[in-house]
Amino acid sequence: MNHPLSEEKVFKDPVHNYVHVQDDLIWSLINTPEFQRLRRIRQLGTSYLTFHGAEHSRFSHSLGVYEITRRIISQFERSSYTDWPPEEKQVALCAALLHDLGHGPFSHSIEEAFHMNHEDWTCKIVLGDTEVNKVLRREGEDFPEKVASVIRKDYDKAIVVNLVSSPLDADRMDYLLRDAYFTGVNYGTIDIDRILRMLRPFQGRVVVKESGMHAVEDYLMSRYQMYWQVYFHPVTRSSEIILRQIFRRAKELHQEGFHFNFLPDPLPGLFNRDLTVEEYLLLDEALVQTSFVQWRREEDGLLADLCSRFIDRKLYKYTELEMLDMEIIDEIRRVFRELGLDPNYDLEIDFPTDLPYDVFRPEDDSKKKQILLLDRQDRLREISEVSDIVRSISGIHRGKYHMYYPEDKLRAVVHMLPKDIADLFNL
Repeated sequence: MNHPLSEEKVFKDPVHNYVHVQDDLIWSLINTPEFQRLRRIRQLGTSYLTFHGAEHSRFSHSLGVYEITRRIISQFERSSYTDWPPEEKQVALCAALLHDLGHGPFSHSIEEAFHMNHEDWTCKIVLGDTEVNKVLRREGEDFPEKVASVIRKDYDKAIVVNLVSSPLDADRMDYLLRDAYFTGVNYGTIDIDRILRMLRPFQGRVVVKESGMHAVEDYLMSRYQMYWQVYFHPVTRSSEIILRQIFRRAKELHQEGFHFNFLPDPLPGLFNRDLTVEEYLLLDEALVQTSFVQWRREEDGLLADLCSRFIDRKLYKYTELEMLDMEIIDEIRRVFRELGLDPNYDLEIDFPTDLPYDVFRPEDDSKKKQILLLDRQDRLREISEVSDIVRSISGIHRGKYHMYYPEDKLRAVVHMLPKDIADLFNL
């Protein structure tokens, strides 16, 4: 069912200029408490401690993903492509809008700390006793399950999943543009208009007209650069490490029966991993950061120190390692213990890695992770078969080991550190 608004609503957007809302369903979803909560979740987690402009929210990103999806579908409809099923428009738009609904505070960092998956929580919110679920059920009792199925990537129409989750999807295109804009870098400034014009529905999935290959090459190179210059920035990784350590220490204390002076709901449920949907929706960055501010005064010195480092941006320093020698790392841990340092918290080895594009493998017949080019003879070819640029970056695992540590603590004991270890930490 399609119930257009009597008057189109628009959001002024710094990336897409305007986000157009034409359907009552989408407008109603935006105004649910569950979607409004995304205003209180940063898109880039702790990156604001590295790039001070990176304060944008999951709310604005979700609107952007919806807008790109709307534009793609509008183009399909204008061109009357027979391979696009018009009855799937609403489920595609809703899945695009709601795809990040389950993100928690600081996004991926809290997922790593508590072994959660935001897509699982998104589906629980979509299918649970929520305002979002009530709005979706206006379209039919089975409509929430359809939306959840797209988010789970098991919807029976792969072309709908392609729009929201694929190597060239609305999600990736928006976050590259948006994250580049708010961090102030130029790497993510892709030619999105060109890319969107070159997309085609073909044989049940979204493909790219071959003449649009160069715009897609630029997109993949932008993604590669953004990962190494922004997402995997070593200072951001330092703040993420401290954030995970705060969560780990607080969870340890809770399990040991420690009496917190400040422990608001739903944090006990988070530590116990038995949150209900209603409790999970109480989690936002305002609550978590308020907790960190209060925990700076807790009796546990380690938790207080970690929270002070995060709140005051006194982050761990790092040194690059050409290779990971576990004998040396074990020796460092032993020395740390002897000097009263805690190697479980005062030393962290990090190795970020990303695959900018995963080339087609013959054993992978699903092609779900591939970008396919459509030539004039309606033949499909995987992009790395045609593009030298894509082939050159395909399958690259790039990264260096970084060793993170609290410099002030090491300087306090530097006179007792063996020289070779002190040299490793540039002390």
